[in-house]
Amino acid sequence: MKKILIALALILAVQVADAQTKSVDAVKKSVESAEADAQNPKKNTKVATWLKLASAYVDAYNAPTGNIILNSPRMQIQMMLGQERPSSSENVVIDGMNFKKDVYANKNLYFDETDVLRIVEVTKPVYEDALASALNAFVKAYEVDAKKSKEKDIKAGIQDIAQKYFNDGMNQYSLGDYKTAADLVAKAATASETAPYSVVDTTALYNAGYIYWAEKDFDSAKTYFEKCLANDYYYDNGEVYAKLGDVYFNLGDKAKGVQILETGFVKFPQSQSILIGLINYYLESGENTDRLFELIGEAKKNEPNNVSLYYVEGNIHKQLGNREKAIAAYKECAVVDPNYDFGYHGLGAYYYDIAVELSEQAAQELDDAKYQALVKEYEQYLIDAIEPFEKAFEITQNPQVKLNCAEYLKQIYYRFSSVEDKYMQGYNKYNEYVKANAQ
Repeated sequence: MKKILIALALILAVQVADAQTKSVDAVKKSVESAEADAQNPKKNTKVATWLKLASAYVDAYNAPTGNIILNSPRMQIQMMLGQERPSSSENVVIDGMNFKKDVYANKNLYFDETDVLRIVEVTKPVYEDALASALNAFVKAYEVDAKKSKEKDIKAGIQDIAQKYFNDGMNQYSLGDYKTAADLVAKAATASETAPYSVVDTTALYNAGYIYWAEKDFDSAKTYFEKCLANDYYYDNGEVYAKLGDVYFNLGDKAKGVQILETGFVKFPQSQSILIGLINYYLESGENTDRLFELIGEAKKNEPNNVSLYYVEGNIHKQLGNREKAIAAYKECAVVDPNYDFGYHGLGAYYYDIAVELSEQAAQELDDAKYQALVKEYEQYLIDAIEPFEKAFEITQNPQVKLNCAEYLKQIYYRFSSVEDKYMQGYNKYNEYVKANAQ
C-alpha cells in the first residue's frame, strides 16, 4: 500500500497529557464517580456533570501514554516515564523502516534509527473505547446546556476527540493494521461532524475511503468517497473520482463507474488516474474509444486555450497505439502554448519509447536487411527526441522535469558519442547536470 497517497493535511498531532497524569486506579475512580453523577436525577440535568464525565474518560484515554510526547528522543522519553521501564526490546521492520520496539505493560513505543519516538501503540487501554464514551458525554452536555454557556468548551472537546481518533488511525496505518486504521479515521470524521463542533473533515473522509479501498472494502470506501464529492473535496487533481470509479467497477456497477470517471475527467482532464481508468474501461469493455475524444472535444469547447487538453489527447492516443495522432497532439501543445514544458517532454518521451520498442524488435530480427532498417529507424527516433527534450529542459521551471530531461538527453547523446564530437559534448553537458542535481 503506497502511503504517499494518504492525504496528510492533518499532521499527527503531538499528544501531550496533563502534566499531572493520573494513575490508572485514579482515572477509574474518577470515571466511576462521574458515571454515578450522570445517573443521579438531581445532577444529570447539569452541563457540569456531563463535562466532568467527558473529562474523566479523556483522562482514562490518556493514562497509558502519560506525559509521552511524540517525536521526542529516547532520553527525554525515559525522563517523562520516570521509574517506568520496558519489559523487553526488539528490532522490528515496519513498511521497510527499522525501529526499536520497547514493550511496556500497557503500550509499545517505536523508536527510529535516530532514537526518536515515532509511533505509540497502546496495548492495554483503561477502557476499550474511552473516546466514544467521552464523545457521548459531550453530546449530552450540549443537550442539557440550555443557555449554551459551555458551547465553546464542548466544541473544543469534540475537536480534540476527532483529532485523537485520527492520530490513532494513522498510528495503526503505520503499524500495518489497515482495517483498524480505516475504522478509526472514519470515527474521526464522524466525531468532527458531531454538533456543536459540526465540521466536515474532508481529510478524514478521504483517508477513510482510501484505506477501505486499499483493503477492498468497497462498500465502505464508496460511502466516504461519495461524502468527499458531496462536500466538493476531490483531492490531488481529482483522485476521488478515480478511486470512486474503481469502487463502482469492483462493486459490479460499471455504468455508474464510467459515469463517475467521465464526470471527473471533465473537471480534471489532466488527471492521469482518471484517464487511465477510462482508457482501461473502454479497452476492456470493447466499447467505442471515440467517447474519450468526445470528452476531450467537449472540454476544448469550454477551454479552447487549455494546453493540457492537447497533452492529454496525446496521452490517450499513445495509450491506444495511435502513433501519428499522438505525435500530432503533442506538437499541437507548442502551437497553443509555446512555453508548455510538458508538451515538449511528452513528445520527447514518446519518441524515446518508440525507439526502445524498435530496439527490442531489432534484437529479435534475424534478417540482416530488416535488422539494419529497424536500427536506422530506432536511431532516427532517438535523434528526433533531442529537440523536444532540450526545449523542455530550457524552459521548464520544474527541477524534476529538468532533471528527467537531462537523464534522457544524457542517454541519447551517449548512444551517438562515438559518431560526432557534438554528441560527446552533449553527453558531457547533461551528464554533469545529472551528477550535480540528482539526489
